Amino acid sequence: MKQHIELSPNALRSQIRSGKIKFGGNRKLKIYGLLHCSSGKRMKQENRVFFKSEKEALENNYRPCGHCMREKYKQWKIKENCLHP
Repeated sequence: MKQHIELSPNALRSQIRSGKIKFGGNRKLKIYGLLHCSSGKRMKQENRVFFKSEKEALENNYRPCGHCMREKYKQWKIKENCLHP
């Protein structure tokens, strides 16, 4: 997991192009999603983090975005409701 404020604009673009960054997340809300998500683009830079994979995001206890990852969010929600009825 990498924080946005720790990356220069050039480093960020380079890591996205090379595939080292594939998902973005909100550090405070613990939500991850696709880089092109309009919800993710509105968040403050100091709250934005990046992941190389979904696995990495899930390992850090982030949940899928309900906007750009609707199906994965629905699956997460069902699983969450089963764990905490």
